[in-house]
Amino acid sequence: MTLSLPSLRPIHLIFALVLAAFAAVLIAQIEGERGVAPIASNGDFEVRDIKVDVYGPNAEAARSTGWRLAQRRGWSALWQRTHGGAGASLPDSALDGLVSGIEVQEEQIGPNRYIATLAVMFDRARAGQALGVSGHVMHSPPLLLIPVLWDGGTATTFEHVTEWQKAWAMFRTADSAIDYVRTTGDGADPMLLNAGQIDRRGRNWWRVLLDLYGAADVVMPIARLERSWPGGPVTGHFSARYGPDNQYIGGFTLRAARSADIPKMMADAVTRMDALYTQALNSGRLRPDPSLVIEEPVNAVELTNVAELDSLLAALPSENGGAGAAYSVQVDTPSAASVGEIEALVRGVPGVRSAATTSLALGGTSIMQVTFTGPVDQLRAGLEARGFAVTGSGTTIRIARRAAAAPAAPAGGNGQ
Repeated sequence: MTLSLPSLRPIHLIFALVLAAFAAVLIAQIEGERGVAPIASNGDFEVRDIKVDVYGPNAEAARSTGWRLAQRRGWSALWQRTHGGAGASLPDSALDGLVSGIEVQEEQIGPNRYIATLAVMFDRARAGQALGVSGHVMHSPPLLLIPVLWDGGTATTFEHVTEWQKAWAMFRTADSAIDYVRTTGDGADPMLLNAGQIDRRGRNWWRVLLDLYGAADVVMPIARLERSWPGGPVTGHFSARYGPDNQYIGGFTLRAARSADIPKMMADAVTRMDALYTQALNSGRLRPDPSLVIEEPVNAVELTNVAELDSLLAALPSENGGAGAAYSVQVDTPSAASVGEIEALVRGVPGVRSAATTSLALGGTSIMQVTFTGPVDQLRAGLEARGFAVTGSGTTIRIARRAAAAPAAPAGGNGQ
């Protein structure tokens, strides 16, 4: 007996081709180069955009001279950043022990000339001792990062490599107070973390995503590019948003003279965006959404307001025999010297058991944990008596140095 296979009709062939094309599209959506893996962020101090232009007897000697010069300039910039002035120079042998790495941003190597833009990393432990800077930096809870880029009317996250996602991947988070959860864009990331997700409000799906990526909440930095003409000037509009409700924190606008300068503009935008998130964290705006956490109900006393809770906490006896209540004090610290000076003034307030800086931000707002025995009004009065202007309420207050009063005019005012 001879068996014959049935012949394929044209409609069957067309259907098979459609299935093959559909399968190819599904594979293309998952495979391929999607995102840039984030760089390892350690605890080093980093000084970027150090420009050198040096000569030498040969290319290797010129490059070595350029790197030595970059170390010196980097140390000078780091000292100025932490102390606000020019510091004592260190010999190259000492700098070799402080520098943990040098990153080449751009370089041109000639037979006897070396032109480059470099970034110098200083070991935080060893350099911190030389700088005289110490302190623990408070970090936010882990926040899932979804960078959205609008370009040409299309929103992109991890569907393909973009300069916005690349800039976030290359951002060093060691000095940031924000604990970013950065993904590589592989696997299911393009489908789960797409631009449409940031407009969804359903808490159940957000809980699944955050649990999958090990985060407590989400931040969505958004960049929108406006191009004047191909290769010409580019205007970037940037906005910082967070949470499942897509809440707005702040925004700014940057401009690039040509399309080739977009990577530099994106790197600058990431730094400014991180500053916006850090300010929101320090001011209490950037807090994890409680609706994202599922907790079992507990039997607790119902409190009418936060002030009532603060008064109860202050009245509770301490395990250390009346050691007092803890207060979070925000204060501007323009230099390293101001940190110790402000701590000494706060410790001098009657009733203060301890005062230590737990989140150090030189040139910005630091956070000091103060243990005080007594009501908060008494603490506020003691701080005001030492020349501070006090704002805030509850266990979180902010202090600032009062401006010195202008000297009184001499009697007569006409020199007689």
